[in-house]
Amino acid sequence: MDDDVTEDRARGLDAAHRAAVDFLGTLDDRPVWPRANLDDMLDAFGGPLADEGADAEAVIEEIARLADPGLVAIPGGRFFGFVIGGTHPAALAADWLVSAWDQNSGSATLTPTTVAMERVAGRWMLDILGLPDSSSVGFVTGCQMANFTCLTTARNAVLARAGWDLSEQGIRDSPRLRFVVGAHRHGSIDRAARFLGIGRQELLIVDSDDQGRMRPDALERILADASGPLIVCLQAGEVHTGAFDDFSSLIPIAQEHGAWVHVDGAFGLWAAASESLRPLTAGMAAADSWATDAHKTLNVPYDCGMAIVRDPADSIAAFRTGGDYLLYTSLDPWDVTPELSRRARGVPAWAALRGLGRRGVSDLIDRLHENAAAMAASLAAIDGIRVLNEVDYTQVMFRLDSDDATTALGEAVLLEGTAALTGAAWDGHAALRCSMSSWATTRDDIDRTVAAIRGLVVQATERR
Repeated sequence: MDDDVTEDRARGLDAAHRAAVDFLGTLDDRPVWPRANLDDMLDAFGGPLADEGADAEAVIEEIARLADPGLVAIPGGRFFGFVIGGTHPAALAADWLVSAWDQNSGSATLTPTTVAMERVAGRWMLDILGLPDSSSVGFVTGCQMANFTCLTTARNAVLARAGWDLSEQGIRDSPRLRFVVGAHRHGSIDRAARFLGIGRQELLIVDSDDQGRMRPDALERILADASGPLIVCLQAGEVHTGAFDDFSSLIPIAQEHGAWVHVDGAFGLWAAASESLRPLTAGMAAADSWATDAHKTLNVPYDCGMAIVRDPADSIAAFRTGGDYLLYTSLDPWDVTPELSRRARGVPAWAALRGLGRRGVSDLIDRLHENAAAMAASLAAIDGIRVLNEVDYTQVMFRLDSDDATTALGEAVLLEGTAALTGAAWDGHAALRCSMSSWATTRDDIDRTVAAIRGLVVQATERR
């Protein structure tokens, strides 16, 4: 390789390292929410493409300078919005290697190192989550694609059980699929169903309790009137309350009716890795498929989700490419997910698991729950705030006495800058939600956040 090219690459990587370290060094003091909006960033990065190029170092320095106002302090300890983890140091460093290695990680024949690391990471996950060790684990972009991957597999499998070969006969005249979901399911389930050609009017919706858990008696009634191929979607961790479906009751009911059982566990599946929180997932391992994220609770960089299927043969039937185009030597990543070419997103997951160890993963999950409990207790002590959920896991949902006041408080929190949290709707009313997802969150982060919220509530009260 030309010496100039080698030097340009080295200088670019050095500039990226400096910029990354500088950004991470500001996390404790910078506003958590961005100080610029999309239009600002379009103006900063826009304009006509220059006729002449620039060396890698100059490009990276320009990116870092222009990007800073529009960046969110997600890797810090006071980002509680959505359900987004921070970045474990070993996983972050491994992700840099993934880009440097530039391995197309669909096949072990082409890239044995990264495929082996993903396979081992998958085995480790199955072990600590208490799931069947023979399951297939496909690394995808996130839980949306994990749900889609698992539900595609489920659709094909239940139709095959009904005597319909989807690969040969297509979907048009196939037996009518019954898709059973909870009233408080995550929107990614409906979206995955839409991708599969299942409309909202075709969903069979099961009533939930006041925390969003599917009711077993309601499921029994729904399935008693259902016929044909069945898929039942359960949930590990309702996104607002953190509540878990009663798998020990629900899965046997579904299986008595011949249903495929899928568990959406984007962040909740990881409760099984904690001895103290494992009871929340009791009975979960009896399902047929499970979806989760590593970029949430495991704190791996974006993007990394996992589609887990009990019987790899079902995954292969849905996704393996036939013909002479691809050579098969073993169960390859592209045999169990929709993608062919992709980055080695499972390598940072391997690094996070290796860096934490079994005990470290358990301690991380416990700490997230402890932080949620501490946040809830401190918020409940503020006059005018009401915590709405049972803090069983990592979610805290609260509100003021009116929708307008609650919405205004959420906007004020983002503007004030100490922390970021998410607006929500619960039981027909506005709410605010804190998701404990980051390894970096400390008790000081919670205290600073609560103090900021208390001050904003007092200010709002005084203005009335």
